[in-house]
Amino acid sequence: MRVVELSDHPAEMLDQVARQRQAAQRRAQDQYEDALVRYQARVQTMRVRRDRARARHGWLEWLRLAFGVLVAKRRVPRRPAPPAAAKADTDTEEKLRAGIEGEQRVATELGRALSDEWTLLHGYLNRRGEIDHLLLGPAGLFAIEVKTVNATVHIDGDRWRADKYDRYGNVVEQRLIEDRKGRSPSRQLTEPAAELESFLHRRGQRVQVQRVVLLLHERSRLGIVQNPAVQVGTSVGYLLSLARASADRLDERQRAEIHRLILRDHAFHTTGRASGGAARTRGRRGARPRT
Repeated sequence: MRVVELSDHPAEMLDQVARQRQAAQRRAQDQYEDALVRYQARVQTMRVRRDRARARHGWLEWLRLAFGVLVAKRRVPRRPAPPAAAKADTDTEEKLRAGIEGEQRVATELGRALSDEWTLLHGYLNRRGEIDHLLLGPAGLFAIEVKTVNATVHIDGDRWRADKYDRYGNVVEQRLIEDRKGRSPSRQLTEPAAELESFLHRRGQRVQVQRVVLLLHERSRLGIVQNPAVQVGTSVGYLLSLARASADRLDERQRAEIHRLILRDHAFHTTGRASGGAARTRGRRGARPRT
């Protein structure tokens, strides 16, 4: 299987979040050092005034300043918690890293199972959103969204809920699974997939974009599933079974044209980022994408 890297948005987001965290830590350290300098100057000034009062036998002033020095010494600025004492990664970083590992797992397992007739395009983007993977091969075109949800997932149409249990089987957390726009995983995938399908149809390629969400956390489970808007599985094997059972058939010429159109559409929507001709390709045989 060939792999075409169109973009790597999760990795870019992870790098951005990590840089923001590091910048915040540097700001906190700078603020601490500035406060420490001001504190030391204030205490030293009070000590000088105290000693001068003592030298001229101004005992009342000396007593007041001596007491002031003792109080000031107790107000030393607090040092920021060192990374070793606090968790270095934020929750966002952990989620992004888990997502990246899930996407890499898909590429690895598909690469072991599929021939070079198949191509995996990573990070396709259009005006409706980004799709983690597009899998193109003789059995059709699959749009894949990867989620690493540490919970049991219940689905009712486009409404997704995560239930998290403790070791005794008690529900300890319930939450909706949504992105920042309030979209469930099925909507996150369906919107850009439908846009891609429409784009291909307008250019003479009447292919169906099959939509698959993979829940790849080791503790992901499917709960009650009603009226799912997409196909949902908990393993890469599930995706392979869909490919084997697919009634779609694409010959080499069709696949080449669909591949070219996907690169073209992605390039159009990512001006200044990856272009179709500049997409990086890697594969067992070192093949490059047709443009």
